[in-house]
Amino acid sequence: MAVVTHSLEQLCINSIRFLAIDAVEKAKSGHPGLPMGAAPMAFVLWDQFLKFNPKNPKWVDRDRFVLSAGHGCMLQYALLYLTGYDSVSLEEIKNFRQWGSKTPGHPENFETEGVEVTTGPLGQGVGNAVGLAIAEAHLGARFNKPGHTIVDHYTYVILGDGCNMEGIASEAASLAGHLKLGKLIMLYDSNSISIDGSTELAFTEDVGKRYEAYGWHVLHVADGNNDLDAIAKAIAAAKAVTDKPSLIVVTTTIGYGSPKKAGTAGVHGAALGTEEVAATRANLGWEYEPFVVPEAALARFRQAIEKGAKSEAEWNAKFAEYEKAYPQEAAEFKRIMAGELPPDWQKALEPVTEMEKSTRLLSEACLNALAGVLPEFLGGSADLAHSNMTYLKGIPDFQAGSYEGRNFRFGVREHGMGAILNGMALHGGLIPYGATFLVFADYMKAAIRLSALSQVRVIYVMTHDSIMLGEDGPTHQPIETLASLRATPNLLVYRPADAKETVASYIVAIEERKRPTLMAFTRQGVKNLAGTSVEGAQKGGYIVEDAPNPELILIATGSELSLAVKAAETLRSEGKAVRVVSLPCWERFNEQTAEYKESVLPAACKKRVAVEAGSSFGWHQYTGSEGAIVAIDTFGASAPGPVCYEKFGFTVENILSVCRNVLGA
Repeated sequence: MAVVTHSLEQLCINSIRFLAIDAVEKAKSGHPGLPMGAAPMAFVLWDQFLKFNPKNPKWVDRDRFVLSAGHGCMLQYALLYLTGYDSVSLEEIKNFRQWGSKTPGHPENFETEGVEVTTGPLGQGVGNAVGLAIAEAHLGARFNKPGHTIVDHYTYVILGDGCNMEGIASEAASLAGHLKLGKLIMLYDSNSISIDGSTELAFTEDVGKRYEAYGWHVLHVADGNNDLDAIAKAIAAAKAVTDKPSLIVVTTTIGYGSPKKAGTAGVHGAALGTEEVAATRANLGWEYEPFVVPEAALARFRQAIEKGAKSEAEWNAKFAEYEKAYPQEAAEFKRIMAGELPPDWQKALEPVTEMEKSTRLLSEACLNALAGVLPEFLGGSADLAHSNMTYLKGIPDFQAGSYEGRNFRFGVREHGMGAILNGMALHGGLIPYGATFLVFADYMKAAIRLSALSQVRVIYVMTHDSIMLGEDGPTHQPIETLASLRATPNLLVYRPADAKETVASYIVAIEERKRPTLMAFTRQGVKNLAGTSVEGAQKGGYIVEDAPNPELILIATGSELSLAVKAAETLRSEGKAVRVVSLPCWERFNEQTAEYKESVLPAACKKRVAVEAGSSFGWHQYTGSEGAIVAIDTFGASAPGPVCYEKFGFTVENILSVCRNVLGA
């Protein structure tokens, strides 16, 4: 092979490209096209602009980098290895997409240090990035003081055509423009290719004009393949605009360097193949064996270690001065960034246990009580604050010019809200919540799933939890929603029955640091029940009313628990030994010891009836083959809530009839 002389910068860029090519080729799986095309912009960003310390990936004032086009993850893994992150060794690069590797098929924050957010479903990373930028803006407004700036970092994103086609990106970008998040900079890898072929097939809008309409600062780089200077100037110009987020449209060639596949869909999601890898090596003058990085290029990249250590040391000195001038604020900053809770915070919730209201109003009381003792607690609703009852009283809105506010106006953007909440949580220092009607959890299910997968503490406040919401009818009445949410791994789903159980659900949600909690609350009023318990509800399931050697167990959640209690009272008057069990959170109950679960639902008592105003799906694990379920397996109906309750069988009389049938009475 003829020796080709490269500039050092070109050597670095090709190092990124060929690590991606070789890893995908070895795995026989992956997406080499994006890393090959986006390598120049990624190199310029990481080499000249990104503030990070490879030896301390969790340094709090680092810039955040999000690869929203997560299928191109070898771009990020190559950069992590080249700049000296311990999490990604050359062996991990070679084990791309293999069992147990730190280089999975899409970036995962919980798997690979240096990866800020879990991306893959396109557009999610854009929402995450908006959340990261919101967190930076809020913490900066709250903690920075004249002459003392301790929160000062940017959020950078590389996204692709697919991300810009997804509606979630539009939701998030629209809100970011409204909020004037000037420290959010996105580089759009505009290569005009998606899996099916040219974007001319389905995506011909002017994306730049769309973002301008959102209120973004938009720049263009005409030759993203070669013009490193233009890329650098565009990023610098974006940083200079402080009152708008910036989109840099970078025109690139997917699979750049491949003689046959560059610019085609064939390089998007498949290995190049042995012959085309060799041809690409020849075309780009790459004389190195697979996975070999030239020493000069590695040395250039590894300058990031010294540079990062220096940046962090300078910040530590700044923080030391800040701590002297503002010791109370410094202590609070360290506490929230460490994810620690203040002592006795739970006491703020105690007065709520005595209230009698709908559980959505009890939730409102909990939110406001927590806001008073947890300054890191913040959130809002998807345009339903006065229905979800999620507004924090006496606290300003988070808006441009008042980033210290803690009430968020997400607008009618449920899916975008979910992804934004994930970014806020993953930034650190915040405990975010977001609200909508329970039925619209389906609109944000992908983001909720990623909350669970990413192991983040996001709190979802869902109201109007059943057919009892009434006249809005089946479009708004959740039936199968709880079942689908309960099927999501690592997600806690709470449906509390009264004040004590509502308080318990919030205690669990705040204390759970590595999984999200979704709470379903009633529109209608509920009564406090004598046998409910904060402690019991925290276990997910417990005995509300007992009988020695029960011959029947009634199990219920939410507002139906009161019906179960009334039915049990009648059955006891008839001489039946009936136990009532509340099961507000299946996931927590299923995690209890075998002994505890047996004490609540003894195997010897096979006569069981479950009551919940939703799908019967999943309840058989508790009722068994000899039990029965009072549930709804059709859509609801438009009528006043009490009428719906009656027509669908949620009456004491119908529950008694089902129980007597199970008992054979």
